[in-house]
Amino acid sequence: MRGDRIRQLIAQEAARLMYVEGVSEYRDAKRKAARRFGLEKSLSLGSHLPSNAEIHRELQRLIAIHEGKAHPERLHKMRCAALRCMEMLAPFRPYLVGSVLTGAVTAASDIDLHLFAGSSEEVEEYLRSRNIPYESDVVTIRQGGEFIEYSHIYLEEDEVIIECTVYAPDDIYRVPKSSITGKPMERASITKLRKLIAEADPANV
Repeated sequence: MRGDRIRQLIAQEAARLMYVEGVSEYRDAKRKAARRFGLEKSLSLGSHLPSNAEIHRELQRLIAIHEGKAHPERLHKMRCAALRCMEMLAPFRPYLVGSVLTGAVTAASDIDLHLFAGSSEEVEEYLRSRNIPYESDVVTIRQGGEFIEYSHIYLEEDEVIIECTVYAPDDIYRVPKSSITGKPMERASITKLRKLIAEADPANV
């Protein structure tokens, strides 16, 4: 029973870190929250650690408590910004993923897009030709026993960061697993996002 309580407290603290302090990754928030409850190894590993889904539920609860009317407004604004960016990047068949799609956005949230191109340079040349400022980086992710590098391109609109991960063209048919549910990640095309925005607020589309 004590283990369940510790697990719940860590989930609540991890959600608070994400909501108040802007920690963006569930893994980082989870580890940081666990350390605040003690130095014992059992608090930073194993059964005491909540799942990402548990933290996500706590984060949604905090948003519902503190955001009030501001949340639908922020979500609408961020989805509209995502749509404009996706329309601009249409040649790279963009998909919206993450919090702006699921709805669990906070003041610290960014917009996450998946793009599909032969190379990140192709996307960068496209942006340069349109005088669109950007930054780029290579992020290394461990998957199983190997490390895989992904190119990330960062844009900004209305003071919101738009993080674009560039995948190979054929990867569009391989839907990544969600770190929250463990199931295929929810993704939205331009058409689907346009429909979501219209359903939420028809007058603004």
